Amino acid sequence: MNIVQLGKGWFPEEPGGLNRYFYDCVHYLPKAGVTVHGLVAGTEQVATDSGGAVSTFAPAQSSLLTRWQGARRSLPTHLSQADVVVSHFALYTFPVLNQLGDRPLVVHFHGPWALESQAEGTNSITTQFKKWLEQTCYRRAVVFIVLSKAFQTILHEDYGVPLDKILVVPGGVNPDRFYTPLSPTEARQKLGWDSDRPTIVAVRRLAKRMGLENLVQAIAQVKTTHPNVQLKIVGKGALQEVLQAQIKALGVENQVELLGYVPDEQLPSIYRAADFSVVPTVSLEGFGLIVVESLATGTPVLGTPIGGIPEILRPFSTDLVLEGCAVEHLSQGIIGALAGTRSLPSQEACQTYIHDNFAWPIVAQRLQTIYTAAKEGKYT
Repeated sequence: MNIVQLGKGWFPEEPGGLNRYFYDCVHYLPKAGVTVHGLVAGTEQVATDSGGAVSTFAPAQSSLLTRWQGARRSLPTHLSQADVVVSHFALYTFPVLNQLGDRPLVVHFHGPWALESQAEGTNSITTQFKKWLEQTCYRRAVVFIVLSKAFQTILHEDYGVPLDKILVVPGGVNPDRFYTPLSPTEARQKLGWDSDRPTIVAVRRLAKRMGLENLVQAIAQVKTTHPNVQLKIVGKGALQEVLQAQIKALGVENQVELLGYVPDEQLPSIYRAADFSVVPTVSLEGFGLIVVESLATGTPVLGTPIGGIPEILRPFSTDLVLEGCAVEHLSQGIIGALAGTRSLPSQEACQTYIHDNFAWPIVAQRLQTIYTAAKEGKYT
């Protein structure tokens, strides 16, 4: 079968969970019998990098009107052979809705765009516009795919989508890409980190809802019992200066380091270098790709009980789910893990769990089944 995927950006050019998911769909769906044609905002290099599977309709930095016009010009070329149109981002699906004809639209709901903006402090007019735009696209869809039951609930309660039209398919990872033969000590030495200190990693966009301010404050408490602990925070975002000032104010410069953006190929070594990683999210975590990435390297993850995080961790180990997302929950969980009173699974157990449940070939086959059902009119 043939599908057209409407994305946001191309992962190597533009980091982010949505773009990473789109990128993996392009690579793994063909192996499940789905021919993919993709459209995103980006550079002309995308077509080369994707082997011609993905085209760009406008530069990502161009005006919204230019991007919308580009999407409308580009889509008809790909529609003639399409059985199903698949949306990953409402902003770029909205301008082409009246071009779809009678083709079924499948929506991947990666998160409540309007609510996420609201959580980051965006003004109410912009938030309302985003919500209206999302709802306009969603009324056209025949079925929705979400990454967790948590997002199924949000899509149902906040957007009014019937539960029977929302299917849960967790995200995936390529276990081979995250395999490394290095031990934690060897990985730290490779990265130039202190190899004899308890090491924690947090890979997060530096944004309010990610809970990083709570994590830094928690490390200040952990320092009283484990002064040698080191936390490496990987990622970039609007909170960088805020976090740097907080680190200085709390006197944890020797414990906490902001590494900024790191190339994707370094992530396996970074995860592996940690005794465990931490996902301190405080709101709107639809899945938590970093959770499965860390586990795929064999590194356990402590995560807050927010959104889709416990849906990944609880079936594997309840000790990996923290009691809450407040500072004291993070500090108590970290101290327990460092002291050995909170059980952490082995490297082999982590990797086996991911291979058996979240490997991309498994995810791609589940998506193919849904797309086929949409093509056959089973959701109308």
